[in-house]
Amino acid sequence: MKTWEKKILSFSVMVPLAVCVPQTVSAMHIMEGYLPPAFGIGWGALCLPFVVAGIMAIRRLVAEHRKVMLLLAMAGAFIFVISSLKIPSVSGSCSHMTGTGLGAILFGVPVVSVLGVIVLLFQALLLAHGGLTTLGANTFSMAVAGPLLTWGLYQLGKKTRLPKLANVFLSVMLGNLFTYCVTSLQLAIAYPSPEGGMLASVGEFLLVFAPTQLPLAVIEGILTMLVMMGLENYASAELSELRGVKGGVLL
Repeated sequence: MKTWEKKILSFSVMVPLAVCVPQTVSAMHIMEGYLPPAFGIGWGALCLPFVVAGIMAIRRLVAEHRKVMLLLAMAGAFIFVISSLKIPSVSGSCSHMTGTGLGAILFGVPVVSVLGVIVLLFQALLLAHGGLTTLGANTFSMAVAGPLLTWGLYQLGKKTRLPKLANVFLSVMLGNLFTYCVTSLQLAIAYPSPEGGMLASVGEFLLVFAPTQLPLAVIEGILTMLVMMGLENYASAELSELRGVKGGVLL
């Protein structure tokens, strides 16, 4: 990484430290205006280091590995399409597949965080899905936390020699569920239960999401598994080049 890139990345890490200091505040797609303004800023700041690192990684991919750009565009389109299919929940949010697990497996968390924030921004502006004031919170849950778990589980599965397709399915399914666990936590922090506090509120939000999110997580795992099978058959050259990207996530 170049010196100026290290400086920018270091600055991006310092921002959440400055913004997210402990204080008394109130505070998937969480809807517009549902979280207090301080939460929108705080969650956005936490996403910033991932997004900055992702922009740098994409810049290198564009310059050095043009062939994998097709996979990058496909991963972004996959996120947009399946995360737009939403089922409303009474909690002020909605249940839907995320699509970010595929990008996390192919490119890693920083790159998929960039894809996620772009998708969420377009959905907020064009589909009234999510919102600008909750963009940071939605990005953190869907494009950082969920992909981070997916990536970690996938790497663990490779080390334990788990069959590849089973590894993809389990990693993506659990990453999807973790996204909604994080979303429930975000909502609970902003709106703790009068009786039982934040922990009780987390349980309440999880119960709201569970009936729709559990089957959606299974479906997303299956869809991602099928997409990976298709890529192995029809984009083997691009996958081979991606395996050789220095610092990238190897399949």
